[in-house]
Parts: sequence; C-alpha cells; structure tokens
Amino acid sequence: MLFNTLATALVASGAALLASASPIVESRQTLAQVITSCTVPNRVALTFDDGPYNYLNDIVNTLDANGAKGTFFFNGNNWRCIYDSDIRPRVKYAYDHGHQVASHTWAHKDLTTLTWDQIHDEMWKVEQALSRITGAYPAWVRPPYGNYNNLVRQAAAVRGLTIANWDFDSGDSTGASAQQSKNSYNAIANQHPSTILALNHETQSGTAYDVLPYAIQRLKQAGYQLVTVAECLGRQPYQSVGAPQTPDVIYLALLNDPLGNADLKGLGLASLFLHFFSNE
Repeated sequence: MLFNTLATALVASGAALLASASPIVESRQTLAQVITSCTVPNRVALTFDDGPYNYLNDIVNTLDANGAKGTFFFNGNNWRCIYDSDIRPRVKYAYDHGHQVASHTWAHKDLTTLTWDQIHDEMWKVEQALSRITGAYPAWVRPPYGNYNNLVRQAAAVRGLTIANWDFDSGDSTGASAQQSKNSYNAIANQHPSTILALNHETQSGTAYDVLPYAIQRLKQAGYQLVTVAECLGRQPYQSVGAPQTPDVIYLALLNDPLGNADLKGLGLASLFLHFFSNE
C-alpha cells in the first residue's frame, strides 16, 4: 500500500515537472526575428557598430546638428571597455540625446562558434552594462559580423531580443576609403530604395568626420528621414526603461561580480577604483 502511494505521488510530481518545464522547452525552440531592412517608407536608419569609442560624442553632435537620429550597437569590451570612466558618459550622452543604444555583444565574438551558455554570457553582460549606464534594457542585438544560426536566434528570443542586420554596408570596416564610402552613399541615394538600413562603424575616424556629414546631407537631399532602427520599423527600442545606476553603485556591483571578465577581474580593488573613477 505504501509503495503504491509513493509510486502515485512520484508519477504525479513527474507529470507536474514536465508540465512546468514544457514552456521552457518551447521558448528554447522559438527563433528570434531577423531584420535586414526598414519597413516605414522614406526612412533611413544609420547604424554604428563596435563602439563605444573616442569619436562617439562627435558623431552624436553631427547627428544632432542635422536633425538626424542614429542607432549605436555597442560592445562591452572591444576597442574600449564600456565601463571605462571616460566611456560611460559617452554612452549616456548618446542615449540622453535620443539616439538608440543596442547590443553588439560583449567581446565581438562570432556567436556561431559558441555554446548556448557562452552566447548568453556574451549577450547579458552588455545588456546589463547598458541598463546600468542608461537605465534602458535593449530590445535589439546585432551579432558580430552579422553571423547567426538557430542557436543564436533561440538565445536572442529567450532574451526578448530582435536581431538587426543591414541592407547597405558603407564598407568602412572592410578597407573602403572615406571617398569610396561616400561614393557608395551617393549611389544608394541615386537608386533611391524605399528604405535603407545602413552599416557604419563608429571606430573609424573617416566615418565620423568625413563620411557621416556627407551621407546625412546626401540622404536628406534625396528626401529621406534619418531615424533609429526602432523608428524605421515602427517598433519599440527597449524592453524596459528605468533609472540608471550611479557610478558608485555600478562600481560596487563590479566588485561583487566583475562580469567574469579578465580585464576587470584581475585588477584588484585599488586598480579597479582608478580604472572606474579616474576621470569622474
């Protein structure tokens, strides 16, 4: 009798466990949407990868001066670390000026070469950084090199992210000169597709100071409105928006859990303090 009672209880608990687990399995099978073009006519989304970097404020100022909006797909630790004391304010500056901030993952690794856990690690660390610095939790991710597979799409879906790639490449990261990039913008403006989702890199000085001013004027001359990725699709830029954390709170959080990053983990208390507050 006791055996039968225990067996019945085990079967019931097992069924309940399977029932509670099924939504997780189902969500793992869901694929994130992949966007490669805008949908709202006569809109261009200028996007900038691989930052935050030293030219960020100047790019923001150029966009602002021309009534344009941009989207910045930030890494956590690529050309610079997003937590550097002189970089954090630049990220906040872009966000505060109405430009969209989004994820380009932490260390610019090819996500298609990573495991499920590694993909999530690359995604959540930069999501957390953007949330800490700006208060906004991103709804968009651009995988490094534009590379993705079903595992990447599944991870993005679980995280509530949409993948955003592009349909026009300025070529600034693959060897194109500033003049060649300007020629490419002129050619696409002459072709005049309904929309353009343009790839640029904020780490290139030619893009920041030569190509961008030309591209803005040429695209506006062609009748386009320059907006964020979210605006060119009629979608929301963020999953949630709250208050940013103050530098001291972020610093304490990094001390307790420095994101598993070798660049922060091995610094020690004094060095991390200088790394974080040197320009505050």
